[in-house]
Amino acid sequence: MNNRIDITALEPAAYKAMYALEVTLQHSSLTKIQKELIKIRASQINGCAFCLDMHTKDALKYGETQQRIFLLNAWRETTLYTEEERVILQMTEEVTLVHQHGLSDETYAKAKQLFTDNQIAQILLSIATINTWNRLAISTNKPIGE
Repeated sequence: MNNRIDITALEPAAYKAMYALEVTLQHSSLTKIQKELIKIRASQINGCAFCLDMHTKDALKYGETQQRIFLLNAWRETTLYTEEERVILQMTEEVTLVHQHGLSDETYAKAKQLFTDNQIAQILLSIATINTWNRLAISTNKPIGE
């Protein structure tokens, strides 16, 4: 891959603003595993190698199992994920693939049963943030491990 622009150097204020959102979300009421599942699943859908590399390593560091990471793209076909995680993963897919239909009323209703309004906001912000990071990393050919 060819080297491309370094957004962090060219637009440091914008990068700092994005990073500030990430730091804020690190202090949300979602568990570290829930946050990493969002990041990994969105990154799988978007095909972001840089983010997949980073967030699978982070998930393992936080205690996630290899099996659950390996099967994440087939989460519907397993019983490895909790009801809360399944709703989070469904939300992640629907928001990441917003061009298909966006967050459905059915998924939103399930989320309302399991999460507070603040937690739903945190989930949505987490999904939006990783989608932005994915797009930046893919567009700039950010190499893994950097």
